[in-house]
Amino acid sequence: MYKIRSIVSNAEELKRELAHLNELGRPDFKITHDPRVTSVGHVLRKTSLDELPQIWNIVRGEMFLVGPRPTSFGANTSTQWQTERLDVAPDLSGLWQITGRGITGSVDQLRLDIAYAERRCLWLDTEILVRTIMADISALGAN
Repeated sequence: MYKIRSIVSNAEELKRELAHLNELGRPDFKITHDPRVTSVGHVLRKTSLDELPQIWNIVRGEMFLVGPRPTSFGANTSTQWQTERLDVAPDLSGLWQITGRGITGSVDQLRLDIAYAERRCLWLDTEILVRTIMADISALGAN
């Protein structure tokens, strides 16, 4: 998955040192004010511009515009009920981005991804895309 780098180059080593601050259950990793994010990275992430190169993944057919977000872990780290989200190709935006924008916990994120997989349709995709664009425009105005 293509992305603009928004964290320091030694982020993986720092991740081990910061593991005690992880706000999500493993294998997810999130720190509200992650010290690994660069100053430019904060702006890129807030406006979602760091994800712009993922359009190339969409063109190549590796991702869709809407669906569950890609993860860095596979089915072997998930319980049986969680693997349903893997039935749909990863996306650029999804239900959890427009309802929690990274605030919800990993179980809530999984539930939203599964809800999308079970209910996906053109109307829901359109609504998610419009709400994503509105959220990104709002973030641009907040800078």
